[in-house]
Amino acid sequence: MSDKKGGGHSGEIASGKRFAFGKNWRSFLDTLDEGRIGDAISSIRKLTGLDSLEGMSVVDVGSGSGLFSLAAMRLGAAEVLSFDYDPDSVRCGLELKERFFPGDERWRIIEGSVLDERFLQSIATFDIVYSWGVLHHTGDLWRALCNTGALVGPGGLLAIAIYNDQGLQSRVWRWIKKCWCRTPQALRPFLFFPIPLAYELRWAAVDLLFRGRSPLHRWRSQGRGMNPWHDWIDWLGGYPFEVAKPEALFSFFREIGFSLERMTTRGGEWGNNELVFRRG
Repeated sequence: MSDKKGGGHSGEIASGKRFAFGKNWRSFLDTLDEGRIGDAISSIRKLTGLDSLEGMSVVDVGSGSGLFSLAAMRLGAAEVLSFDYDPDSVRCGLELKERFFPGDERWRIIEGSVLDERFLQSIATFDIVYSWGVLHHTGDLWRALCNTGALVGPGGLLAIAIYNDQGLQSRVWRWIKKCWCRTPQALRPFLFFPIPLAYELRWAAVDLLFRGRSPLHRWRSQGRGMNPWHDWIDWLGGYPFEVAKPEALFSFFREIGFSLERMTTRGGEWGNNELVFRRG
């Protein structure tokens, strides 16, 4: 997500300034089944600490595949708004709504940017604001965080996941992602796929030799309902790319009137730190 400047979304992709997130998610929907939906539902429950969203309004900021908006609907939310800057991601949400909740007015899917204050002012506030693994791809992380916080109603929850700051390693990954977006598509498999291959072989060896489980375990179970192949594509190409330490996020939101409810950090590893705040 970003402001619609410099050629808009399609222009940013064509110029190598942005990864085609929505195109990847549309491919992911071909793998979606009830098992993955169930995993997504479980992940929302675990993240928020809520067994049900009945009677609550939810906004999915940067809805991506639409899977977690669908999970919120399955959890009984009274209202779900999904929005994304990427038109392909908007189409993902519309496809899932047509597949699982056709004609249900509780679920709205629209195109919009979290960096567009005028747009955000038009959509009011919500009981739960959910944005998992999105705001660090806007190109303006701290502004995106501030704008997202403004969508939380009094006493509401903000559930976010932001890439962990690993210092030098994060800068290296940023360079890889930038290179992916500026490399012709035909060359990407040859230049970049050795990276996930090396990691997957190492993880498979650990599973087989030290954990006593199948090397294919990761490809059958991915926690949040995601798919390892599409996660790798997203990881390799996911640009813009910013990171933050959990303590920086905690201080930022405390200063604008939020208290920390729950937190799961990655330690020194890559991946997302998950934080849930409550607005005072």
